[in-house]
Amino acid sequence: MGIEQIYTEVLQEHLNSKRNKHPITNPTVRLNGVNPSCGDEIELELRMTDGVIEDAGYTGRGCAISQASTSIMIDLIKGKSVEEAVKLADTFFGMIKHEITDEEKLEILEDAIALKDISHMPARVKCAVLGWHTLKDGIATNPNNG
Repeated sequence: MGIEQIYTEVLQEHLNSKRNKHPITNPTVRLNGVNPSCGDEIELELRMTDGVIEDAGYTGRGCAISQASTSIMIDLIKGKSVEEAVKLADTFFGMIKHEITDEEKLEILEDAIALKDISHMPARVKCAVLGWHTLKDGIATNPNNG
């Protein structure tokens, strides 16, 4: 099995799984993210206590890439501190922009590495980063994130 097939399977698994695509109980942050170029829309919900993301979920509609990327992101940030979530988002953006290419630095992204080559499809980059931008905006604007 080639690496491309493994990555395709990772994306497909997240797209088909509904484990992260649902509202959460008692969110402390609720944010909307929109990609007007292709119509992707998500509502990201986070429950944060003492600077830790206890739970996260999303609802919305969009292409396979935006939905899978958001689900992968949620798997990564649950249980992480706000600082760790920001580091994950920054690393993801660096990977997408080819600013971070060192495989060891990218290991923290786990399944999100499946989106590494999305930058070769410029029209799809906005899809892949929608959830991540929404997360980072939510953390930055939430006065109760700590």
